[in-house]
Amino acid sequence: MATTGTHRHGCRAGALGAALLAATLTACGGASPPDAAASHSPVALANKDAVAAAQPIPRGTGATPPAGTPDFNGDGAPDLVLDDLAHDDGGDDPGIGIVYGKKKHGLVPAARQLLSPAKYAAPTKGQTPAAFGSEAACDLNADGFSDLVVSTDPPYDGQGMPPVPLQLLFGSPKGIAGQGVKLRIPAQARFGNDWPDQPVCGDFDGDGKDDLVVHASGGRLTYLPGPFTRAGASRGTPRVAQSSGNVPAVAADVNADGADDVLVRAHNGTARSAVVLGGPTGPGRPGAAYPAGTDAAFGDFGTAVLTPSGLKVYAGQGAAARTVRVDGSALDTGDLDGDGRTDLVVSGDGTDIRLVGGGTRPVAGSPGTGRVVAVADFDGDGRDDVVLQRTSDASPGKDSVVVLPGSATSTLLAAAPQLTFSTTQFTPR
Repeated sequence: MATTGTHRHGCRAGALGAALLAATLTACGGASPPDAAASHSPVALANKDAVAAAQPIPRGTGATPPAGTPDFNGDGAPDLVLDDLAHDDGGDDPGIGIVYGKKKHGLVPAARQLLSPAKYAAPTKGQTPAAFGSEAACDLNADGFSDLVVSTDPPYDGQGMPPVPLQLLFGSPKGIAGQGVKLRIPAQARFGNDWPDQPVCGDFDGDGKDDLVVHASGGRLTYLPGPFTRAGASRGTPRVAQSSGNVPAVAADVNADGADDVLVRAHNGTARSAVVLGGPTGPGRPGAAYPAGTDAAFGDFGTAVLTPSGLKVYAGQGAAARTVRVDGSALDTGDLDGDGRTDLVVSGDGTDIRLVGGGTRPVAGSPGTGRVVAVADFDGDGRDDVVLQRTSDASPGKDSVVVLPGSATSTLLAAAPQLTFSTTQFTPR
C-alpha cells in the first residue's frame, strides 16, 4: 500500500504565487547560507555490515516543522522514515525504521528506532499485522509532535465493508511512543466497499489543524477533520466528500484561500487527476483537471504531471501545459538551491534520477539511480537535501542510504554525499 505512499506526498503546503511548498514527507527551505558541502564533512559507515552503537533519541519539547517534514520528537530537526529495511530474502518484514535528526547538523543514523509490528501495531482479534508500512506523517493531535499513519492488513472475510487498515502512531518528546491505535472512521463517512486507505494530510478546512482525507469509492473521499484524539477518532464531524477520483495523492493550497486542496487520481498507475478544492467545510468543490500520468506534484511553478510524453507543467488552474523532456514515473519536490523556488526530482525504476530547476529547467547530468526516500532540509542550511536508497542484485539483503545535500549551484545537488549508511543497522545479522 505504498507512497510516501505511495505514502509520499502526504503534506500541507503554502500558497501558489508566493513560495508554495509541497511533497510527500518533504519540505522546502529558505534563504541560502554557504554551501552544505563546504560546512559539513561527508560521514560514512565504512563497513555497512557493522552496526553502529545506538544513541538515545534526542528529547524535544514540541515544534512546528516545515510542511510535510516529520519531527516525531519535536526537537525542531526533521526525521527520516524508512520503509524498505534490508533483510534476508524470505524473512519477515522487520518494520519501519526512523532515523532522527539533530538541529543544524543533519541525520544521525545511530539515533534510530525500529517500529516493529510486534511491538508497535495494534492487534486485531489477537492477530498482529503482517504488513506494517508508513503512509503519511503530520501532527494529528496538535501537540507539537509529528504522528505517523501506517497501513496494516487486518483480517477480512470479503463480506461488506472491509475494516479500516490504518493505524496512528503518536510522537512524543522521546519520539514515537506507545502502541498504535486504529484510525476510527464512522460508517457515515464511508462510501462503497473499498479499503479506506491512501491517507493524505492537509489543513483542508483552513482552521490550522491537520486533517486527513482517505480513499473511498465511486468518486468520493472520506474527510476526517483534525485534531484527533489519542484513541484515533476525529474531534470534528467526519463526512463523505465529492471528488473526481478515488485516490488522494498530494495536498497544497493551490488557490491561496487559506485551506489546502487535494489532488485526486482516478486510480493507481497511469491515471487522470483533478484538484478537489478545500474550504471552511473541508474538501468537495471541483478544481482543475489534468491528463493521464503516473504522478503529479504542486509547486510555485503550478502543477506538474508526469505523462508518457514527458513532464507537463501547468502554470495555474486551467493554464496551457509546458512540456519538459524528462523520463520517469515518480515526482518529488523541494527547494534544492535555496532560492525560494520549488524544484522537481524525477525518478523511476532503474532509470537515472533527473532534476528540474524551478519546475521548468532540466539540469544536465544526474545524481545516479536509486529510490527517492525523502526531500527535506535535514542539515538546516536553507536548502533541501535528497535521500536515496540504493540496492544491488549482486548483494541481496544489503543497501545503501545516501544523503545528497542541496547546492546553490546550477547542479542543485552537491556531488559528494553528506552521509551514507545502511538500513541493516535496524536488523543486525
